[in-house]
Amino acid sequence: SGGARGMAGLGVPEPGTGPGPVPATRVELTVSCRQLLDRDTFSKSDPLCVLYTQRPGSHQWREFGRTEVIDNSLNPDFLRKFVLDYCFEERQNLRFDLYDVDSKSPDLSKHDFLGQAFCTLGEIVGSAGSRLEKPLTGILGKKCGTIILLAEELGNCRDVATLQFCANKLDKKDFFGKSDPFMVFYRSNEDGTFTICHKTEVVRNTLNPVWAAFAIPVRALCNGDHDRAIKVEVYDWDRDGSHDFIGEFTTSYRELARGQSHFNVYEVVNPRKKMKKKKYLNSGTVTLLSFAVEAEHTFLDYIRGGTQLNFTVAIDFTASNGNPSQPTSLHYLSPFQLNAYSLALRAVGDIIQDYDSDKMFPALGFGAKVPPDGHVSHEFPLNGDASNPACHGIAGVLEAYQHSLRRVQLYGPTNFAPVVNHVARSAAMVLDGSQYFVLLIITDGVISDMAQTKEAIVNAAKLPMSIIIVGVGQAEFDAMVELDGDDIRISSRGKVAERDIVQFVPFRDYMSGGPGAGLSMAGLAREVLAEIPDQLLSYMKARGIKPPPVPPMPPEPP
Repeated sequence: SGGARGMAGLGVPEPGTGPGPVPATRVELTVSCRQLLDRDTFSKSDPLCVLYTQRPGSHQWREFGRTEVIDNSLNPDFLRKFVLDYCFEERQNLRFDLYDVDSKSPDLSKHDFLGQAFCTLGEIVGSAGSRLEKPLTGILGKKCGTIILLAEELGNCRDVATLQFCANKLDKKDFFGKSDPFMVFYRSNEDGTFTICHKTEVVRNTLNPVWAAFAIPVRALCNGDHDRAIKVEVYDWDRDGSHDFIGEFTTSYRELARGQSHFNVYEVVNPRKKMKKKKYLNSGTVTLLSFAVEAEHTFLDYIRGGTQLNFTVAIDFTASNGNPSQPTSLHYLSPFQLNAYSLALRAVGDIIQDYDSDKMFPALGFGAKVPPDGHVSHEFPLNGDASNPACHGIAGVLEAYQHSLRRVQLYGPTNFAPVVNHVARSAAMVLDGSQYFVLLIITDGVISDMAQTKEAIVNAAKLPMSIIIVGVGQAEFDAMVELDGDDIRISSRGKVAERDIVQFVPFRDYMSGGPGAGLSMAGLAREVLAEIPDQLLSYMKARGIKPPPVPPMPPEPP
């Protein structure tokens, strides 16, 4: 048993702290092809599809899996599917190779190559209905047909169970007064170890506690296996952290799902006491009072239903960045390598663009004197077009940024509120969940309008938007950490932000330079984007917006 002995050793966190990591979202890919090349003389090709993936930061392709072979078909719909872990915040590169299989040999060089396609998992998921069609390429001078990729989120990971328990006649552990009981839930792993997944609150001074109902993802409770053991330990809370073990019981999701019944009354047993005392029965009982389960909508439900992510970039053009013509400047445009602003923009933009169908990204600058009259602006368009500051693709944003550096004079102060309000005005016009706005601010971090920015963020927290701040350079970023609101939710004039919508990351933490630079940029993107799916969900939930049904497939031409 984990028991009292295990409380310190197991690293059981104090009641009220978070559970262990929950398994990632899993996505199932279905592959079809149309109009494949015919490589067989007397019959049609016998196609097979091979999927290759890359580890984050690596350029090496590794075989992930193969479909079955379909005989005599140029339009195969493969039955065998690929199941991948999906991470919004990573660029997950995929390569699909098609072969015409001529023998039983597993060696692909013995078969005829029919073409290949490259994409990211985000590109498939971000397409309408999570369905992506791409031309197959790779054979010079030939049309190789098309590949159709369909992504579906696997179902068992989305149910959320709501449970409530009470206990009766628990052992009295405190010398003065009664016990202060709480329960700790563990899911069992494949290898027989246990991972903590929930802790109830402490109910003070009672041997018959009724705990508050709590919601938990079913995958956190049993990782989708309804018969897997769930272990529950009951403790008496002590202020000094040396909580006393009262006893334990095991159950399973399948048993709990029967709801309130005589099946769901558990004897709480302390194995030590049981060994010592012949007449020992139990240390009390725990009863399940209620059980309910409902499907939790996921980030992918909204993306598949057509929610678009709108990505806006705002770049800090203040004088504290240093003179752009000097190599010491954060804005220095070297012919040999990208500067920190360009690197951060690429790292984040490359991933987000998969979820934005028009690939048009508004790009703004702040803190510079702009032509023709040299007035200081805190939201000027990098492309010079105030009526439409959108640039085509991340490449277009980079080009406009470099062009702006040559036209404007770096100045100050560093005001964030105007660009936050700029995006908030767009977000306020589409509150129905069809669009979600992400503002990336890249800055050297010395902010001048803290009070106005806080107010802008508190107002923006009601809107479908998130803000990512990447801090470049060596400044102290204390103000940015405060805006991030992970530890203390941000407030302005006594109003607290209703959601946490800001994520701050210091760029220097990822600046390894050298051969590992690609990996560190993947790390930067991961850190910066990790909170976006939950922030989008928190907006949808707060507004009661359900994901629209997936648009129907267009009929295939005969």
